[in-house]
Amino acid sequence: VEEQRARWERKRSRTAKELLETEHKYLEQLDLVLTYFVTILKAKGTLKPAVLETIFGPLESLYSASHVLSLHLEKGNLGPGLENFCQSLDLYGHYAENLEQANKTLKEQVRKNKSFRRFKKLQETRPQFQGRELEDLLPLPLQRLHQYKHFFRDLLENTSPGTAEYQKLAKSVKSVCEVSHCVQDIFDKRENSLQLLRVQKLLKGQKTQILSPGRWYIREGWLLVVPSKGEELKRRMFFLFSDILIAAKPCHPLHLLNSNKLSCQAVYPLHQCSVDKVFGHTWSQGGLLSLSFPHKTLLLMSSNQQEINDWYRSLTAAVR
Repeated sequence: VEEQRARWERKRSRTAKELLETEHKYLEQLDLVLTYFVTILKAKGTLKPAVLETIFGPLESLYSASHVLSLHLEKGNLGPGLENFCQSLDLYGHYAENLEQANKTLKEQVRKNKSFRRFKKLQETRPQFQGRELEDLLPLPLQRLHQYKHFFRDLLENTSPGTAEYQKLAKSVKSVCEVSHCVQDIFDKRENSLQLLRVQKLLKGQKTQILSPGRWYIREGWLLVVPSKGEELKRRMFFLFSDILIAAKPCHPLHLLNSNKLSCQAVYPLHQCSVDKVFGHTWSQGGLLSLSFPHKTLLLMSSNQQEINDWYRSLTAAVR
């Protein structure tokens, strides 16, 4: 037991040391943005206060919270330090929600505001920035949040479960994981919206509405449709979402407006669909899937075994 405790203590000390070292580095990087951008821009009035707030969000508050955390860590007050820090975790959620708008506003100001563009370029050439641009530094808090999750977990795993500090650490880990999950959720939703928008733009006309609340993009790819009568195979592009499957074919290459677009051929709702592998169970060449809907059966084929297996997994998961 004593050996185990000593091992825990060694690992814990190592993790606490690494947490403090990386916290100092993180504070240095935040300080760069605050000193050479936020403070000077506020003093000069190059950007309107609302624009400044949109680009940098709660960065000053994040810096303060981390600064207090580092002081606790320096004194070895691990439990109270993390407990106190967790009260500021909501700031990371706000920062994540704002990041897309921050990047958009920053791009806009670089394009439209000549004095800001010159100022930004000048600051980024300073040796302290080591060739990094402001755009590289803005996502730092969210990268740090991800690191916190791993550090806090490691500390918890190497703390004796019976202690009061263990309880404090357990609460900290829970709080960080919750905020981290929310932040990931924000990014997933944003990525999904971009995918839906991309597919909407790929399809000719507005008849097929891709942008629908609660719909998630899953995958896309070319598959061969096997017709019921002895006609030849038709190559179609399929888009799989959480609630529908869309079949589309390329528009005529000489069409004036839509030569690089796809024309929607059919929309299949998944709520009454069943999926079966007709062949492709063995490592032969390719495979065939059967999709049964109330009024239609669709046979989809690929010469690539891996591809048909991936489609089978994705379709059964979506239907389920």
